[in-house]
This record gives sequence, structure tokens and C-alpha cells, in this order.
Amino acid sequence: MANPRLRSITWWRKWSRKDWAIAAVGFTLIVFLCTLISNSMIDQPFDHDHAIAADLVDLTLLHNAKDKGALCLDGSSPGYHFQKGFGSGSNNWLLHIEGGGWCNTIASCSLRKLTSLGSSKYMERRVSFSGILSPDSSQNPDFFSWNKVKIRYCDGASFAGHPKSELKNGTKLFFRGQLIWEALMDELLSLGLSSAKQALLSGCSAGGLATLIHCDDFQQLLPKDATIKCLADAGFFLNEKDVHGKQTMRSFYDDVFHLQGVEGSLHKDCVSRMEPSKCLFPQEIVKNIKTPVFLVHPAYDFWQIQHILIPDASDHNWRNCRLNINDCNPNQIEILHGFRNSLLKALSEFQKNEEGGMFINSCFVHCQTWMGRTWHSPKSPRLNNKTIAESVGDWFFNRNILKQIDCPYPCNPTCYNMNFT
Repeated sequence: MANPRLRSITWWRKWSRKDWAIAAVGFTLIVFLCTLISNSMIDQPFDHDHAIAADLVDLTLLHNAKDKGALCLDGSSPGYHFQKGFGSGSNNWLLHIEGGGWCNTIASCSLRKLTSLGSSKYMERRVSFSGILSPDSSQNPDFFSWNKVKIRYCDGASFAGHPKSELKNGTKLFFRGQLIWEALMDELLSLGLSSAKQALLSGCSAGGLATLIHCDDFQQLLPKDATIKCLADAGFFLNEKDVHGKQTMRSFYDDVFHLQGVEGSLHKDCVSRMEPSKCLFPQEIVKNIKTPVFLVHPAYDFWQIQHILIPDASDHNWRNCRLNINDCNPNQIEILHGFRNSLLKALSEFQKNEEGGMFINSCFVHCQTWMGRTWHSPKSPRLNNKTIAESVGDWFFNRNILKQIDCPYPCNPTCYNMNFT
């Protein structure tokens, strides 16, 4: 994530292990995207004309962002991509919040603001809508005709930062995640969201966490007679120790919490009864959400394995396993199974939620809803012979309330497993 134009070449020596973990997020997401695109181009024909005509959607910068104080880390205006619905979907809305990790120190946020995850100056002006955002009924059978919005992520704290923390850091960094969320909602409401009959708020990774944080807020903005639900994809981050017994993720979230003043965006009941920064973990957030939620999550989430369970990339014993689950030895597989068990334990209370849905597969992957290959295609991961898209659709439209949990790795032959070696 570092900018190659920086004159100094020694800054990296000052980074902590946690800074390296966040810097790795950008690279991980790029590799994931490139790999999936490469495979999809091999597995099925790619219609360039269709992509150009229908799937590329322009970036819109938030109007009056500066007047509202809704600014990216570098002070630029936040952005989103909006594709108008049609036909039976004209009054329905699907919002998808982009992922991309977090920044937990002045140093990592200062580097982040030199990327699209911290500044709209570096955002692509046109993006392809695929997976859950696809306008193609064969890729996206239930939501293809809906109004669709991809919300770009540029605050570094899952749209939960507050400007009061800016006074402490003495640098030109803007922690405005909550204000960005509020300003974006105001603008989308004016574009027709206020008249929605049905709406689904979704997000991937850090965007999945943002979805959980703002799920009830989203529901309260819309008509009382509308059907409103939320979907978090690979956003259920665990409060677990790493293989060396260190609380790497808890410490990291504590840094994000205090640096960006996240407390104001979290549930008051939670922050009043425990260490407030723990309330940033989804296990605590879902306890207070009243809006129906669906969780899409891989039990062997490669991002969590690489940054929570095995955060040290130089660990020789784990070097191959953390990059390719097929290279793990039997003892390592048992530890990964233990991590899966921790996920299921963390989900035990949510499983009792009658309106909640789950698709927990045993794949070595991260986000699965925003790519056509993993969302809905002939080669998509399946549970009980249903793709993620079919499972989410069944849940949203009350065709079937599903809480599906896969058997342990490597039992599912439909999995798409990442390989970083």
C-alpha cells in the first residue's frame, strides 16, 4: 500500500507487526481479485461488449461533502457507484459496502490516504458490477433488476470514526466515517431510497463489519412497511488468540477504536457493560441488532487465518500453510479446525435468531458475494446444492430460512480455495 513516490525508503523499519498486517490487506485483495478474474476468464467466455455497455458504472462523488464534514482520510469527497433499477426492481434497493481492512496508527492511516482506501483521488472512475451487484439475471437471479449502489470505503474504520479524535493526532487525517455514512444515506434517500419497498444492505470484509454496525440505522431510515434486511459477507471477525497465544486482533481493534473514536457508532448497552473496544467485534454487535441479518462466511477465512490466527508471515513453520490450505500438515489442519470451532461457538447465540440466516462453508477464501464465480455460477460453492445467491434469495424472500453450516475441510468439493503460493 506504500506509495513508490515517497522519498524515504526507511519508513518500513518503523512499522509494527500490526502495521504490516494492514498493509498486506491491499495486496491480498488485489491478488484475490486478479486470481478470480483470471479463473473466470478461463472457465467461461467473457462478453466485453456486455461488460462495457451494462456493467461499468461511473463513480459519483458525494455532493456537498465538505459542507457536511463527510470526508475521506485525506479530506477528499467520498464516492459511490449507482446503477438505476428497472422493471419489477424499480422500487427495490441493494447497497454493497466495499471492504479493505482498517488503519490503526497515524503511520498506517497516513499511508492509506495515498490509496483508494483513503482518498477518492485514487478511486477507479468506472467499475464493473458483478456478483450480488450484477444486472444479469443469470448471475444474480433475485436482485438483478434492483437499484444497486456500491459504496466506496475511504475512512479506515468501517464508517464508524468520529472527528473528535482528530484533535489528538496533530496530522491532516480526517476520521469522519460516521459522517460519511450519514451524508451518503441522505443523498441516496433523495435519489429514491426513501420510497424503497424492499432493501438489502450488504458489505464485504470491513464493509461487512460496517453493515452490522449500521444495520439498524439503515432500517430506521426507510418506510416502516418496507422489507429491510442486512447481509454481512466475511465480516464476522473473531476475538481469538493467534497461534503464539497473543491477542493480536483484540489489540489491533483496540487501536482502531481509540484512534478513530469509534465508540459513538457502537451500541450503548455493549460499551457500558464491557471493555468498549470489544464491542467492535461482530459477536457482540449481532446481540443487539433487531433487523434480520444473513451471514455469509467461510469457516477457513484466509484473511483471518493470515492476520488473526497466524499474523507473522515470517513464521517458517506456517509459511506454506497460511498461503495454501492444501499445504497444511495434519497438526496444522487440526489447529485450523479449532479456529473453525471458535467461529461456530461465536455464532451459537446468533443461531437461535429465528429471522437470521447463515451460509458457513468450509472454503479457504474471503469475500464471496461480489464475484460472479462465488456468488452464482455453475462452479460456485454450494451447500445442500444451493449457491450463496440462491440461499440469500430464499432467506430474503422468506422462501426458506436457512442456517447452513458446512462439514469441516476438506469435505466440500464445490469450494473455491485460494492459493497464494
